[in-house]
Amino acid sequence: MNSLGINKPPSNTKVAVAMSGGVDSSVVAAMLAAEGYEVIGITLQLYDHLSACVPKDRSCCAGRDIRDAEAVANKMGFRHITINMKKAFLHSVIEDFADSYLRGETPIPCIKCNQIVKFNLMLDRARDLGCDVMATGHYVQRIMGDNGPEMHRAVDHVRDQSYFMFTTTKDQLDYLRFPLGGFQSKVETRSLAEKYGLVVAQKPDSQDICFVEGSYTDVVNSVRPNSSVPGNIVDLSGRILGKHTGIINYTIGQRKGLNFQRPSHEIYFVVRIDPTNNQIIVGTKNDLASNVVNIRDMNWLGSNDPNGQSVFVKNRSTQVPVSGTICGSSVILDEPHYGIAPGQACVFYNGNRMLGGGWITK
Repeated sequence: MNSLGINKPPSNTKVAVAMSGGVDSSVVAAMLAAEGYEVIGITLQLYDHLSACVPKDRSCCAGRDIRDAEAVANKMGFRHITINMKKAFLHSVIEDFADSYLRGETPIPCIKCNQIVKFNLMLDRARDLGCDVMATGHYVQRIMGDNGPEMHRAVDHVRDQSYFMFTTTKDQLDYLRFPLGGFQSKVETRSLAEKYGLVVAQKPDSQDICFVEGSYTDVVNSVRPNSSVPGNIVDLSGRILGKHTGIINYTIGQRKGLNFQRPSHEIYFVVRIDPTNNQIIVGTKNDLASNVVNIRDMNWLGSNDPNGQSVFVKNRSTQVPVSGTICGSSVILDEPHYGIAPGQACVFYNGNRMLGGGWITK
């Protein structure tokens, strides 16, 4: 059994490596090539010259990143290919990002990119190339359990990306490998990049939303012109308190930048966004609290029926997991949580194991 869990020597094992042009995926490709695997680096060309979506240097899968991935392949002596997926990325990620804001949601485009582009279209191409597995530079762990492979948080919890991987299916997890998941820190990754002499050894990390240059509202207005339509700010009773500059400029839990006459000295937050009536609804912190999270499109990686399962959940990527119970298409939290936002993900955990999740609807 080789280091990727395949019962044959590395020299007879063909591995596709998803290469973004950054240090993480470059190190994965270099490591596997150094171990003697037959590596094929695959980089996606995701961008076109969209007015508000031209990525800057700290993005991924842009022109410079493709050249960096090619340079790593040349250095380590393995094959590299580039696949044009600009149309798929524009429709499935960028346009969906804009439309999500217009629906009053707070989107997470990185999850959609993993779900639709990287772990669907790219994975299919890897299989077409006859690859035994596909490896990526994500900081998560794939651990074999009693019922097959499981996804666990990375050893380095600061770098852990399991929240952004909740849509990964069992079939995809069976095919995927994550060599960096057991690393103690990013320092270890960069040290290996220096060891292999990679041009990306000191390359900065990509930003959270790679296609946003400046304000995210610029992207929304570029993709969906005239999106910033002014409307009313109202309280929970429907009383008009002021005017907003367009619902795309607000998110659930926001308290700064609200221009209205406060009816009391309490601090007010955005508690709901109503795209149908073009309204921003505000209230106090108590009005933000809820112990029910409604979700759609649940993906479950556990072995038992999810209904009735006690889990820990994260409703934001940076949130500390809180306890709750899955009840059909809802999660009942043991304690109220503040600022649950439609468009975000509700991700389930049992200890360090990530069990899946769903998209928050309200």
